[in-house]
Amino acid sequence: MDTQHDNALAHALAAIPGPVPPSGVIHIVIPHTNRFTVVGNHLAQHAGLSLVAIGIGVHIQSLPAGSEISIKTLAARFPEGEVKIASALRELEAHGYLRRTRVRLAKGRVATRTVFCNQPGAVLRGGVVPGAPGAPVVGAAVRNPAPAPALVREHLRVPEPEPARVPEPARVTEPEPARVPEPARVTEPEPTLVTEPARVPEHIRVREPEPTAVAGARPAPIRLPAPTAPKQPRRPLPHPHALTPERRQAASALLADLRRHAVELVLSEEAVEELVPGVAAWLERDATTDAIRHALTADLPKPLRHPARLLRHRLTALLPPPLPGVHDLTAPRRAPVTPFQTCDGCERAFRSHEPGHCRDCRAPYGEAA
Repeated sequence: MDTQHDNALAHALAAIPGPVPPSGVIHIVIPHTNRFTVVGNHLAQHAGLSLVAIGIGVHIQSLPAGSEISIKTLAARFPEGEVKIASALRELEAHGYLRRTRVRLAKGRVATRTVFCNQPGAVLRGGVVPGAPGAPVVGAAVRNPAPAPALVREHLRVPEPEPARVPEPARVTEPEPARVPEPARVTEPEPTLVTEPARVPEHIRVREPEPTAVAGARPAPIRLPAPTAPKQPRRPLPHPHALTPERRQAASALLADLRRHAVELVLSEEAVEELVPGVAAWLERDATTDAIRHALTADLPKPLRHPARLLRHRLTALLPPPLPGVHDLTAPRRAPVTPFQTCDGCERAFRSHEPGHCRDCRAPYGEAA
């Protein structure tokens, strides 16, 4: 008696008109009145998109214009990782649903502009770009002969007042001749703006605030070095004393094999020929191939745009010194030391290579002899 039975689903199934399929999914269609998005079956049942790509495409289509849909934003919203989300966005981009372009802003910054099209097939057939003047998205949907539900037709009739807005730009353009003198008033302060570039070099001087309570006078400006200081010349690539055929072949094979250990280090034949002397210089200094490979592939920057330049820098900056010889590693020999001897006469210690008498006892014994 304590188990609750929900019969709402059974009543809903009983109210479905027509025969119920013996197997498969059964749809209970309840019309939406708010917060819904019309998604085409070409996206929801796309045969070439993965399930993650279809879900992200539907999610992006449901967002309002101006929403952030970067990889990090979607990864924070969904449990999928950044790699899987990035792959899904590339799938949508390959099938025409998504387009990402890099544009340069006014101040020199570069930003990514993302455009999502809900019907890329209609755009290709009509030869128009969504959002362009004279090519609204509703036009492609109205020409579709397929029957649409009442709610969809109401949704498609919403943008129909746009033709009534066409005369509005014409009325806006009527007072434009009256606004023509306004740019003339804007150009009046232009002489003050022209003088600005003449004072640009003053930003090099660092000035203290004028009101100084201690000295009462403005300190002398501090001149900084010019930003166009000459750069140091690039160090040349090391070359061996003798580039033998064996060293050339070993260096060329090592450089061509780097892409097996790091996929970023894909070098052209010209780059390999240019870097062969540097690797041969390392081999001449008894560096092993494993040591050279580790020095060239460790801690690569992400992303790596110029692999040949990076290898040239590492071969030049990390060149090891020649190995020291066996005689260089031995300890320096000390000068011979005269040992101590005990005097046979007075029992005192003195330095001598042979036993005998000390200096004081040597004279009496010499006279006695």
